Amino acid sequence: MNGNALFDLAEIRAEEEREAQIAAASRSLKQAGSVDCEDCPAEISPERRRAMPSTVRCFDCQQRFEQRMRRSR
Repeated sequence: MNGNALFDLAEIRAEEEREAQIAAASRSLKQAGSVDCEDCPAEISPERRRAMPSTVRCFDCQQRFEQRMRRSR
């Protein structure tokens, strides 16, 4: 792959992540009061939900998700 193709791929992945975040926020708003992580059975802490109402993952799952995203770039 040349440099432009890699840049294009990175842009596509970034856009997909933005769309996924928007979709997750939308689901979270529709499920007002939802407190369960979408990746594990843990409850999302009230502090985390107050700090980031659109969150759909507990702190640990969010960290793992972000690590996977960094590795895939």
